[in-house]
Amino acid sequence: MSVLEKVRPGRPATAVAREPRVTDEHGRRVRAGELVWRYLLLLAVLALTVGPFLWQLSTSLKGPTEDIYGSPPRFLPGHPTLHNYARVADTIPVWDYALNSLKVAAANVVTNCAGSALAGYALARLRYRGRRVTTLVFVLAMLVPVEGIVIAQFTTMRELGLNNTLIGVVLPGAIGAMNVLLMRNAFRNLPYEIEEAAYVDGANVWQRFLRVALPSVKGTLAVVAIFAFMGAWDDFLWPLIVLSDPSKFTLTIGLNYLHGTFANDERLVAAGTVIAVAPLIALFACLQRYFFRGVGEGAVKG
Repeated sequence: MSVLEKVRPGRPATAVAREPRVTDEHGRRVRAGELVWRYLLLLAVLALTVGPFLWQLSTSLKGPTEDIYGSPPRFLPGHPTLHNYARVADTIPVWDYALNSLKVAAANVVTNCAGSALAGYALARLRYRGRRVTTLVFVLAMLVPVEGIVIAQFTTMRELGLNNTLIGVVLPGAIGAMNVLLMRNAFRNLPYEIEEAAYVDGANVWQRFLRVALPSVKGTLAVVAIFAFMGAWDDFLWPLIVLSDPSKFTLTIGLNYLHGTFANDERLVAAGTVIAVAPLIALFACLQRYFFRGVGEGAVKG
């Protein structure tokens, strides 16, 4: 008896070979029309999300002699050039602004990963009075818009003497409520038996946190790191309010000068946009493996 006959008793091998292999996540067969519709929908979403960035990239590579307002528009540049990127660096100190943004984003990642992991573990694993109320406070904190507390934040930074400093930019977003809840859900999904075994072996709370729980939620930590980096790197309102010294401006504020001074040259604006987005793409490319695993870790209700 052949292998195919063992797999499908009573059916010829040709029937098994011709059986369609396109199935959904539940193992059900997907019809050809439904499959085509899914791919068309995915292509439409891809065009809406990636299309504007590709257009900006194409515009940044076009030379001064190319018409970027022609109809119909030309997507591919006729003579690609990197001269626009050099002009951005000559117009504003873009690399100094990028360094300031990198400092703020790196500090935001460290504080969010450390603080959210500690707070999430305390909410998920430790037993103390008021734990549910504390969790509710974090949930309610997500409902408060940033614009509603920006004046209070600015007053606090002024009283602390942190206005016009990068520390003042980092401090309000040092620990995000959403990141704490993500870590809480990830820790709640871990089996209690693992920590109980470590407790029997004599491990204290810190050892169970650092050696047992934390290595098991590396995917969620990657999600927190990406969210924290993106939030700090793309933030425009708060750095604009708290910073007044041009030498301490972040990249988002510095690129605003391209819109004001060279509003008619969209090539410079496009080149500055690509410079600002490139680090985010690089970060996601490095952490995407942990990102998709972390979404599953923190998405289960606890």
